[in-house]
Amino acid sequence: MQTKPMTAFFRPNFRPFRTLLALAALLGPLASPNAAAGPDIKHWNAATGARVYFVESHALPLIDIQISFPAGSAYEPDGATGVASLTRSLLDAGTEGLNEQEIAERIADTGARIGGGADTDMATLSVRTLSSAAERDAAIALAARLLAKPTFPADILERERARAIAGLKESLTQPDTLASRRFMAMIYGSHPYGRSVTVESLQAITRDQLQAFHRTHYTAGSAAVTIVGDVSRDEADAIARQLTEGLPAGTAPAPIAAPQLPARSSEHIAHPSAQAHILMGMPGMSRDDPDYFPLLVGNYVLGGGGFVSRLTREVREKRGFAYSVSSYFMPLRVAGPFEIGLQTRGSQAEEALKVINGVLDDFVAKGPTPAELKAARDNMVNGFGLRLDSNRKILDYVGMIAFYQLPLDWLETYPKKVAAVTVESVRDAFARRVKAEHLVTVVAGGDGDNGTGSAAPAAKKAGHGK
Repeated sequence: MQTKPMTAFFRPNFRPFRTLLALAALLGPLASPNAAAGPDIKHWNAATGARVYFVESHALPLIDIQISFPAGSAYEPDGATGVASLTRSLLDAGTEGLNEQEIAERIADTGARIGGGADTDMATLSVRTLSSAAERDAAIALAARLLAKPTFPADILERERARAIAGLKESLTQPDTLASRRFMAMIYGSHPYGRSVTVESLQAITRDQLQAFHRTHYTAGSAAVTIVGDVSRDEADAIARQLTEGLPAGTAPAPIAAPQLPARSSEHIAHPSAQAHILMGMPGMSRDDPDYFPLLVGNYVLGGGGFVSRLTREVREKRGFAYSVSSYFMPLRVAGPFEIGLQTRGSQAEEALKVINGVLDDFVAKGPTPAELKAARDNMVNGFGLRLDSNRKILDYVGMIAFYQLPLDWLETYPKKVAAVTVESVRDAFARRVKAEHLVTVVAGGDGDNGTGSAAPAAKKAGHGK
């Protein structure tokens, strides 16, 4: 049985999506924007009401499956932060007729892998199994049982709660965690994306709350089942039906409201670390955002392209303020965060912030140069083959398409849309979407650098005070 990291309970909610975003940022076709690209995705609704997305592939005798639900932290009831992660974490801790150890033994006997997790928007259960009938049927039957009939054993709830609290307390001693939690709270305010789990919220969670959250959010009608691998369409339909037929039909959850843009502000969090952890940003874009491609391609030039980005050139190479500096957009159901982040010595925080502000202001005003834009588009286009070279990678992307209900040709049209981005479209999108009056800056730590404590005034002197 795959062990779930307890960091899911106390790390900032958007962090687990970073890997997916980094991969998505490099999508492109195998050869050129005009080449056929992307898997052949079949889509239908199962008899249970679940949405099914299927890619047939017989290259290996394997099947990869993901079942996703709108059951992430954004859907938690008020005052119950942590319920989503705990609910998902305990799905394989016990089911009717099987305890945790027996579930682990069943998984080992089938040779399958069962995993998944909960993030901001979604909760998932994933299955990798051999496609041979005996192993496949056993793995699917067990996964369906875990989804439909979890028992949430009281003793395991207490064990996982204790682990989560211990992990949270340790995490809260680290300046990066302090910065991330405060950053999300400042840019989102009372919006669900701004919540962070606390010791008190974990202590207050009851088994009844886990059962209620599961009953409400793990429903057939809201499920998206993604299947990639060595089965036929009819077999895929039977798998999707079996995985969801034990779930309640359910109703669609209320839409997540769009966040309000924050007022420009800054905050310093005292910490004796020598390194100051700096975050700057605001709510950014959603998965179906009309500015998705200009913002994504433009951000590659600004800070998403690693050593070829402007922020790296100005902050690291020219001035040596930080080993690494980056920017990214995290698209979610509604506007996920746009963030610029770096670590630097506390005594350099003020100057580093001035440079970041200067680079960002210049980019928003002028956009990329034609040469920068061409390099960004070429890199994003030419990396496609490496990003879809396994069933597991295909599952990740198709699962994203399934959950957010993006067009079936999203992967195929991606390189064409990247190639169509212009300097003018990037400049226009950034000018409308990244406004100085809404930028939030958080500096955590740096007080231990030469005993100056200079990180505290740095944020204000850099122009981010109210």
